[in-house]
Amino acid sequence: MNYCSCSMATGKKIEIKTAKWAPDEPAPEVTAFLQRPTFDPEAEKSARLILDAVRKEGDDAVIRFAREYDSSPLDASTMPVSQFELNQARDQVDNKFVVAAREAHKRILTFARAGMKKNWSISSPKGGTLGEQFSPYERVGIYIPGGHAPLVSTALMTVTLAKAAGVPEIAACSPVGSSGKMNAFLLVALEMAGATEIYKIGGIPAIGAMAYGTKTIRKVQKIAGPGGQYVTAAKRLVYGDVALDLVAGPSEIAVLADDSAAPEAVAADLLSQAEHGTGLEKALLVTPSFRLVSAVQDELLRQMQSLSRRDAIASVLNQGTLLVTTGTLDSGMDLCNRFAPEHLEIIVQEPRNWLKKVKNAGAVFVGGWSPECVGDYVAGPSHVLPTGGAAAMFSGLTADDFLKRTSVIAFTRADLLNTLDIISVFGNIEGMDAHTRSALIRFKKI
Repeated sequence: MNYCSCSMATGKKIEIKTAKWAPDEPAPEVTAFLQRPTFDPEAEKSARLILDAVRKEGDDAVIRFAREYDSSPLDASTMPVSQFELNQARDQVDNKFVVAAREAHKRILTFARAGMKKNWSISSPKGGTLGEQFSPYERVGIYIPGGHAPLVSTALMTVTLAKAAGVPEIAACSPVGSSGKMNAFLLVALEMAGATEIYKIGGIPAIGAMAYGTKTIRKVQKIAGPGGQYVTAAKRLVYGDVALDLVAGPSEIAVLADDSAAPEAVAADLLSQAEHGTGLEKALLVTPSFRLVSAVQDELLRQMQSLSRRDAIASVLNQGTLLVTTGTLDSGMDLCNRFAPEHLEIIVQEPRNWLKKVKNAGAVFVGGWSPECVGDYVAGPSHVLPTGGAAAMFSGLTADDFLKRTSVIAFTRADLLNTLDIISVFGNIEGMDAHTRSALIRFKKI
């Protein structure tokens, strides 16, 4: 492994790691980079204790932990966002934001509706029908992370989908600090997207409150939305009490590029995910071009100096960034599939020719004019995507995640008569004679 290093004005040293990789000779440093844990065992220990308290004590535990971890002054009466607060928030945001949010919301809603599953049916062999019907959940919970910035885009990218699916009750939770007030831009975005209830709580207590229910927050049927390792751990532990969406933790990006890629654009895209602020973000460049690696290294160090979150970025450049050279683009794509990134950019000549080779990615950004930020903010597909390698098993959030699927069987008399022998065979083998009887008795064969 090699390093490209420099020092920040604060004296902090930055070392950007580079490596070579081939499928038949996997470099250990690359293998280690790929093996990031999806779940944090220590976070699960903390989550279990807090969730148990919320289950037993309800609002009292939620308020206690909100004060302890977020310095929140809230009580049960001020935890819900009031209509007065919503009205006040509308007065505080500027028109430029409202116009941008409405346009993003329109694009997200259009995409969500276009991809939704529809009821369908086929004919059975003897005149009946078989099919599926889809109905929305009655009540869902949406989690919007807090932290360093109001994630107004996440509000639109989650609540809008539930609304598109027809969910009548959408409860949204997001943490507040010592002011006890939620960011005005976030409130406007949540209202615009269709949230019917908004609560000023975050982290593990919010997940517990939505999963188990309290006097203030009624239990939901499903929880969706991203979060850090503690929220992810809490969601995992409440599975079964509620349905869940996917594993959506610290952000990550992989860029597959060749010499046609602009180094400054590649570096900017890598930095866009490094700035999220948890320190657990991952940024991977894969290319057969040594020249591109060298140029991107220089650009990363140059560009980060002028960014507002350079301290958070420096941590990710040191510990969560890797620039890899491969013998061919094919082997590079193989590496990207093994990484199974949340975001995959393909910046090569004829990028669409490589799209069909993608096996594991939350979202793919094709060509040099599709930076990852368009997916975060405005393109249409939700930016709530699987992380930590979970893209090999999960897909990103869609409106379908807020629908329940029900299979429909409408046999005719002729259909049932046609399948009596099959039913008898299975019933006899499994020792389930009541199953067989329930079919035979309709024809007076018992």
